[in-house]
Amino acid sequence: MLDIEKIRREFPILSRTVADGKPLIYLDNTATSQTPASVVRAIVDNYEHTKANVHRGVHTLSQEATDMQEETRRRVCRYINAASVEEIIFTRGTTEAINLVASSLGDTFSGGSEIILTVMEHHANIVPWQLLAERKGLTIRVVDIDEEGSLDLEEYKSLFNERTVMAAFTHVSNVLGTINPVKEMTAYAHSRGAYVLVDGAQASPHLHLDMQEIGCDFYAFSAHKMYGPTGVGVLYGRKELLEKMPPWQGGGEMISHVRLPLGTTYAELPFKFEAGTPDFVDIAAFAKALDFIETTGLREMAAHEEELLKYATGRIMAEVEGVRIFGTTPGKSPVLSFLVRDVHPYDIGMLLDRLGVAVRTGHHCAQPLMDRLGIPGTVRASFAVYNTREEVDTFISALKRVAAMF
Repeated sequence: MLDIEKIRREFPILSRTVADGKPLIYLDNTATSQTPASVVRAIVDNYEHTKANVHRGVHTLSQEATDMQEETRRRVCRYINAASVEEIIFTRGTTEAINLVASSLGDTFSGGSEIILTVMEHHANIVPWQLLAERKGLTIRVVDIDEEGSLDLEEYKSLFNERTVMAAFTHVSNVLGTINPVKEMTAYAHSRGAYVLVDGAQASPHLHLDMQEIGCDFYAFSAHKMYGPTGVGVLYGRKELLEKMPPWQGGGEMISHVRLPLGTTYAELPFKFEAGTPDFVDIAAFAKALDFIETTGLREMAAHEEELLKYATGRIMAEVEGVRIFGTTPGKSPVLSFLVRDVHPYDIGMLLDRLGVAVRTGHHCAQPLMDRLGIPGTVRASFAVYNTREEVDTFISALKRVAAMF
């Protein structure tokens, strides 16, 4: 049994007040989670005692900073059960990781090739492929959803043909909370000769990740959604593919030997894809976020979040007149997207904020999904391990108060 109050004490921001002294109820965890004090202390400690550029110095500080960054790489490798640390590329986030694949591997795709996406994708897993398609003359095909918010897997399979080179899909929808069967989808794509990229930004804080089990070629996620620092992301890629892919960005660190006018050779993995100075301070601190998750227990965290989602869903359906929930698949992630009658989501979110409740409103970087649903956006409440039933009660009371204003 988790001691939620003890956990909450690790997050100083949760004790602050907003909106003229109201206690903060933070329900915007899908956008970014809060950060425990252990991570913040690690960042401060690194800046105060160990700030030196990595991989480039023989002096003590540089060696210490390098060791901390590479220890985080080893930790991430174990966390997702990758086969090798060489398969772990540090990026600035999920968006950059997907752009890396689309730009590097994508440059090897020939004109007329096809890419399969889904209608529930975040813009980060749409626009990079669109840019590639425009540049290379590719076709994008899109998988639809059913009324519960589940992907149409029969349609997914029907979209493959001899021209399909890539299937890119989210593990968990940031709007609907739908958990997609990524292992099955990956296996089918591979049977048709296509590569697979999985956007794991919303899965990484909630689900056990195993790259050997999923079997995908690429998997991308961000530290800031996992109680970690901002500006740090991870691209997992199968070693044999990364070795064949050309570098994405050029500069220091990613080279073996630079020659003029031509003839430069590139570094071994993973450094071939890590041009320039990395955010070594925050990368090192990311290990403390992994400590927090592993010490707290991912399974226990997920069970708590699921209980909060069920409780909130039951209360909102029973007590808020005219509410519509988007994403009703069983076993979804702790995301509650909804509208109240024809009230604009921005108006609800703004008034909830005045009552101390932080939610996200709008299209959530998923405009094609909003078009599919025929709505401008939703109000989205999302839960993390530090949220409580009492906070859900406050949220529902505030929502009822706001709804009555319209």
